[in-house]
Amino acid sequence: MLFIEYPKCSTCKRAKKYLEERKINFEDRNIITETPSKKELETWIKKYDIKLDKLYNTSGMKYRELNLKEKRKEMSTEEQLTLLSSDGMLIKRPILITEKAMLTGFKEQEWKNVLEEE
Repeated sequence: MLFIEYPKCSTCKRAKKYLEERKINFEDRNIITETPSKKELETWIKKYDIKLDKLYNTSGMKYRELNLKEKRKEMSTEEQLTLLSSDGMLIKRPILITEKAMLTGFKEQEWKNVLEEE
């Protein structure tokens, strides 16, 4: 299981605590120092049938600064994947990659449901 986080993010801290309290083994990865590559993002959205929209940190400053809400409408999937892989702050976090699912953001009930199936 892969847990991708921004260590200063309060939601990421809650998610990590959730996993640790349940003694769930995971590989921890910092989204800033080890930003998911374009190839990884591409693989995950295909494997887990994730909409590209789900990957954006729409509440982030960087997202707003770049006016991505509007710009994304004109961008191809390829261009968006390149952009997302260029800066971890553009990607919604935390991300949990399991055998069967990819979860973005932390919704405890959603994580519980997925992890019970693993």
